[in-house]
Amino acid sequence: MLKKILSCFLITGLLTLLAACNPPAEKFSNTDITGIDYAKDFALTDHNGKARTLADFKGKVVIMFFGYTQCPDVCPTTMVEMANVMQQLGQQADKVQVIFVTIDPERDTQALLASYVPNFDQRFLGMYGDAAATAKIAKDFKVYYQKVPGKTPTSYTMDHTAGSYVFDTDGHIRLFLSLGQGIEPIVHDLKLLLK
Repeated sequence: MLKKILSCFLITGLLTLLAACNPPAEKFSNTDITGIDYAKDFALTDHNGKARTLADFKGKVVIMFFGYTQCPDVCPTTMVEMANVMQQLGQQADKVQVIFVTIDPERDTQALLASYVPNFDQRFLGMYGDAAATAKIAKDFKVYYQKVPGKTPTSYTMDHTAGSYVFDTDGHIRLFLSLGQGIEPIVHDLKLLLK
């Protein structure tokens, strides 16, 4: 009996020492959604006319934002923020792919995306699909979007989810980035994913 008790103390002591040798893992600043059962892949066309899926970006951290080119505030603000994140990352930015997915395929043509998205950073890609593909990816990613009528048929706005999804270099969903937090928490989390 004494041998069993001493063995238990010895094992507990060794486990405590091992735990002390390993510092706690750094935590993400943003919402950790690792392991969710949605937002697994996409099939869209980029602003260069190339069909794309998530597998095309294996080895890179992927940030996906859903918006539209005629958005007056949230979308350009987010894109500027992502451009600043890329600057802060320096050389590590080459291992990050920012993707802008339009939720307004009626107006956001390939040509418009090709002139809009790279203005923020030449490495950014605009993605689009037809109405059915847009509805599918929005459903797959649990993204809300809805047309809000304007004064004319073409002057409508779009209400939509204002946040970004982040995939790790193996293509697994990891984070949800909330709007308006500044670049430091994003840079922090991307550096963790790039380790």
